[in-house]
Amino acid sequence: MAHTVKNRPLSPHLQIYRPIPTMIASIMHRITGGALYFGTVLVAWWLVALASGPDHFATVNWFFGTWIGMLVLFGYTWVIIHHMLGGMRHLMWDLGRGFEKHFSTRLAKAQFVASPVITVVIWIIAYLVR
Repeated sequence: MAHTVKNRPLSPHLQIYRPIPTMIASIMHRITGGALYFGTVLVAWWLVALASGPDHFATVNWFFGTWIGMLVLFGYTWVIIHHMLGGMRHLMWDLGRGFEKHFSTRLAKAQFVASPVITVVIWIIAYLVR
């Protein structure tokens, strides 16, 4: 007769596992993927306004020029960059590379550092070109 342990879930859940960088990167990849759907609505709004004439376009540009609009655009930029870096990590795995535990962990940590740094660099360049 098999020994059973009581008070254990039948299936492990997030409350059981200690969060590790690769787990958090995976969860963030899903979250940023979902956020991209909402951010794409902003891109569509901007394109529709562009096609609708100067008054509509001025309204959208005014909104994106406010501090709330800039914050939304900054967040959307970070979401795109973070999701892209996660996608590159997944592409590497699809090619059969980077499965070593320590390398995969370092790559996940690097993604959390690189995504805000790249986002800030993009915004600095955009500000200087503007």
